[in-house]
Amino acid sequence: MQPNQPPRPDRPALVVGLTGGIASGKTAVSQGFEAHGAAIIDTDVLARAVVEPGSDGLQAVRERFGDGVIDAHGHLDRAALRARIFADPEARRDLEAITHPRIRRAATAALARVDAPYAILVVPLLVEAGWTDCMDRILVVDAPVQQQRERLMARDGTSPAEAERILASQAARDARLALADDVIRNDTDRAALDARVASLHRQYCQQAGQDL
Repeated sequence: MQPNQPPRPDRPALVVGLTGGIASGKTAVSQGFEAHGAAIIDTDVLARAVVEPGSDGLQAVRERFGDGVIDAHGHLDRAALRARIFADPEARRDLEAITHPRIRRAATAALARVDAPYAILVVPLLVEAGWTDCMDRILVVDAPVQQQRERLMARDGTSPAEAERILASQAARDARLALADDVIRNDTDRAALDARVASLHRQYCQQAGQDL
């Protein structure tokens, strides 16, 4: 947590950035905090919103990548776009230059509307995006890579080779843990996960100056 950070009227008293590798359990953790009354702002949800039909974000994507990434109904064809940027770092950077500022503006607006003791800002690619400046604490959901691989294949029907490719495309586990103020180890059962969420909820309420 940033020391002696003055309160800001445009955001909650405490903003916790939640991140973790794919299939580590971020959704289960965020749902647990939501059940305790925290405000949840998920940047994956915002990322879809900023490229909805009729948005300037979608128009910018169309101008950069062409009509081939727009489906017959005028929506973003995510599979086609992934194929375009997968092996082209410059194309990926161009896409991020379009979407990341819009997602961040949407997140800032959402934080200003929060009416809860604290907010959980879910940023799966927090390390890669460099969003640490808008958070008071960073919470990493951590799981062994082998468990991530197995969960990913079971959840999405991903092949072993595709699972390896996805895992390799993300920041290294050590890089995420190096940024963490708090860690939830999601390597046992749901009861242990829920107990850790409950403990952190109490901690975050206290840090936000809220009585339980």
